[in-house]
Amino acid sequence: QVQLVESGGGLVQPGGSLRLSCVGSGFTFSKSWMHWVRQAPGKGLEWVASISNGGQITSYEDSVNDRFIISRDNAKNTLYLRMSSLKPSDTAVYFCAKDERGIERGHGTQVTVSS
Repeated sequence: QVQLVESGGGLVQPGGSLRLSCVGSGFTFSKSWMHWVRQAPGKGLEWVASISNGGQITSYEDSVNDRFIISRDNAKNTLYLRMSSLKPSDTAVYFCAKDERGIERGHGTQVTVSS
């Protein structure tokens, strides 16, 4: 079955950086578009970024554009999200997903941006 395992979250100060990773298994990772979604406290799931199966096409939610970079290594079945200039409003549980609505997603990794 599909498994998505995220890692790399943590507590970071405003302006700091983190890199999230997600290892996929149980499906053909290299043929799948992949996505990051997040859920802030008390809110619903929010799409963050997407990447095409070959990595050539990326797209971002407006509030993270120019701060976050999505990438992938198909040889390692791994998806990444490099987050820079983090803000308190980026605090959320971050999930990698096989669809941009986050229906098929991992268990998530907590990112907390606070001084």
